[in-house]
Amino acid sequence: MEQKNGKTIWYFPDGELPPPGDEPLKGHESIIILNDNEKIANIMMTLFFTDRDPIENIKINVQPRRVRCIRMDNPDDLGGVIVPRETQYAIKLVSDIPVVIQYGRLDTRQAKMAFYTTMGLSF
Repeated sequence: MEQKNGKTIWYFPDGELPPPGDEPLKGHESIIILNDNEKIANIMMTLFFTDRDPIENIKINVQPRRVRCIRMDNPDDLGGVIVPRETQYAIKLVSDIPVVIQYGRLDTRQAKMAFYTTMGLSF
């Protein structure tokens, strides 16, 4: 039986990749995708910016019944796209099957680093 957990469209409006900082744990953002289905999830990512055209058609695949962490500071995770640091942006993800997606940010600009996660708006 095929699972139908999750949603196919996800938005995360508050992206701003922090600087890596000098701490052992480097500042970063991640998109974590859970595919609780029996087939591969094919996902298209779009990045929206304040002062430039969107970057569209970033392809991401998540194997069946697996989780995948996409590091926004790793161009290899984004098909070669480099996300500028300390620049406001938003993320849209569209999947061909329902998935669950979470966003996380580790900010080490201050000595007491901040880490938080949030679920996006989904349809």
